[in-house]
Amino acid sequence: MAQLLRDPVERALAFAVAALSVSRGMFFAVSALYFTRGVGLPATTVGIGLTVAGGVGVLASYAGGRLSDRFGGDRVQQWALAAHGAALLSYALARDVGSFVLVASCVSASRGVQSTAQMTLLARWYVGPGRVAVRARLRVVMNVAIGVGTLLAGLALLADTATAYRLTIVLVGAITMLGTIPLLGLRRRVPGLAARMDAGAGVTASTGPSPLRDRTYMLSTALNAVLAMHFALTSIGIPLWVADHTDAPTILVSVLLVVNTAYVALFQVRASRGTQDLRRAGRSVRRAGFLLLAACVLFAGAGQLGAAAATGVLLVAAVLTSAAETRGEAGSWGMAFELADPARAGAYQGVSQTGVALALMLGPAVVTTTAVDHGTAGWIALGALFAVTGVATAVLAQRAADSGRDPARTEQAPAVAR
Repeated sequence: MAQLLRDPVERALAFAVAALSVSRGMFFAVSALYFTRGVGLPATTVGIGLTVAGGVGVLASYAGGRLSDRFGGDRVQQWALAAHGAALLSYALARDVGSFVLVASCVSASRGVQSTAQMTLLARWYVGPGRVAVRARLRVVMNVAIGVGTLLAGLALLADTATAYRLTIVLVGAITMLGTIPLLGLRRRVPGLAARMDAGAGVTASTGPSPLRDRTYMLSTALNAVLAMHFALTSIGIPLWVADHTDAPTILVSVLLVVNTAYVALFQVRASRGTQDLRRAGRSVRRAGFLLLAACVLFAGAGQLGAAAATGVLLVAAVLTSAAETRGEAGSWGMAFELADPARAGAYQGVSQTGVALALMLGPAVVTTTAVDHGTAGWIALGALFAVTGVATAVLAQRAADSGRDPARTEQAPAVAR
């Protein structure tokens, strides 16, 4: 992490990501209880409202790329992060279904734009191995900070009152807005940043070949979206499966989440090495697919075992899932960066992040209707889907590399020490 301290751009991004992630950890821990007990909404209504908001976030992720090409990824990220904090603060004012859905849509939209703007900034400022390496380090910061936020939210969970949950929501919004501070004046502090961010900006930014017509990039995005649905395993599938379909103690859910967080923090940077090369990126995703298949088989098997054996099997499966996550993410970043046209970084990253947003929106439904609802057969079908997706991604990456599809390698690094 010494590199983080030397590079002013990465340092600013790291502090912004830390603030955003601490608030996300707090929000994840209390949001469901706040919406149901604080606002008084039925759980089904909350689910439907968040799904609608997720759809808005999908559209915003794509729009964020266009905005970043026109106004600069650094500016758009700063604006979107401030808007995201304000939207989260607005949850404290929600009193009915209409206001809840409106605020949730604003939260999802601003988050989508911010995420795409950050990827655009990375794509324009860094080149080659630097892009994926910085992205990996930022993800480590994100995971650790989410864990910190979850622990802080424990105070509200201990109080278990509507007031405590509302106060936490206010803190979530305020902490998020603090993340904009390190981004202020970044252009003035870093020589050459403005020129890199504004490359191709202005009213002509939307001209040129559309990434929507780039078959290779669209197929890569679609395959990544399928693999990215594995995040729903950690958030939805595993907790429901452990609690309702195995003899393992329910507290194991928390242990498995800690295992995931620790594994990503320790090994994400290592897994990302070399994945700026298309072939290695594809192979990394292929490994992730087979690791997920193995994990799904173990999760299914845990449902047939006693408490002690199920606990051991679930722990191994959690490690495999975490290993797949680090490898899959590293490979997907490499392909999203290296297959993109550097002249239209925002538009391409907007497409990539739209795929991720779709996966996050649809993932819970896919995981619950396969693994959770159909048991062993569902787990195996889900694992097979991940494995096939990994193989297809590796084939696509190999063909793209063989055809000389690697426009990012022609870029020149900005004249600033890193």
